[in-house]
Amino acid sequence: MKEHATYDDVLRAPENMVAELIDGELYTWPRPRGRHGKAQMALSVRIGRAYFEDDGDPGGWWLIAEPELRLGSHTVVPDIAGWRRERMPDVPESHIFDVVPDWICEILSPSTARVDRGHKLRVYADHGVSWAWYVDVDGKTLEVMQLVDEAWKIQRVYTGGGVVRAEPFTAVEINLALVWGPDPD
Repeated sequence: MKEHATYDDVLRAPENMVAELIDGELYTWPRPRGRHGKAQMALSVRIGRAYFEDDGDPGGWWLIAEPELRLGSHTVVPDIAGWRRERMPDVPESHIFDVVPDWICEILSPSTARVDRGHKLRVYADHGVSWAWYVDVDGKTLEVMQLVDEAWKIQRVYTGGGVVRAEPFTAVEINLALVWGPDPD
């Protein structure tokens, strides 16, 4: 019989790996490739510029890159997570977040897509994350999902290199060409 992994296994993972614990199974991934990191940064900067500062409209969000989320018995690390400040007034001192985020963003890679779209998406739904974005830099798609009646509903799938306004961050325009790069000529 296979023994269930524990948080101690997460702590023992090599420092150059991302470690996640889902349904008693340990998953480890290498650090993301450059295009993945570029997409993560492009989204964080663009959304963060409008929503992170609390000095006006829209404001009111905390955005954190690669937070360690404790969701029940699961430990997951989305590429970006966001919390409305009325739900989480302060960012914890620790790297561990116990408050369920309002939004997560996963930037898919060939090694993580199966778990990100399967196991982790179910965990996010089970714990009430309201919004999930899945970014595929290779396929040049941004999939926006909302949790409705405990099930994920695809609100919109954006493709190509256009400028979009995506829920729940409709106050900002996001140039998708900056997220995954321009189409080759």
